[in-house]
Amino acid sequence: QVQLVESGGELVQPGGSLTLSCEASRQIVTFNVVGWYRQAPGKQREFVGRITGSGRTHYVDSVKGRFTISGDTAKNTVYLQMNSLNPDDTAVYYCYAHAWPREYWGQGTQVTVSS
Repeated sequence: QVQLVESGGELVQPGGSLTLSCEASRQIVTFNVVGWYRQAPGKQREFVGRITGSGRTHYVDSVKGRFTISGDTAKNTVYLQMNSLNPDDTAVYYCYAHAWPREYWGQGTQVTVSS
């Protein structure tokens, strides 16, 4: 059973930066895609971004230029670097990984952007 464990969520001030980590229980190169979703209170889960096995990235428009996804194969970890955070980024952030035909999800990590 594949496990994904997110970490790094915390309270941060508007304009600040934060890096989330998603550590997988197996080599990340075995996944087609690893990415991030988020869910704010009272809202549906929203796609944030993803990275493919070839290293290509894709982001939702609202985070383009502010968020960056990268991977460290030696640590089996995918990162979500978040800059210029604003209160609208407050949410539980979930890591997911897709390896056909299965999809795996982490338990989520809370990010709160507030002064």
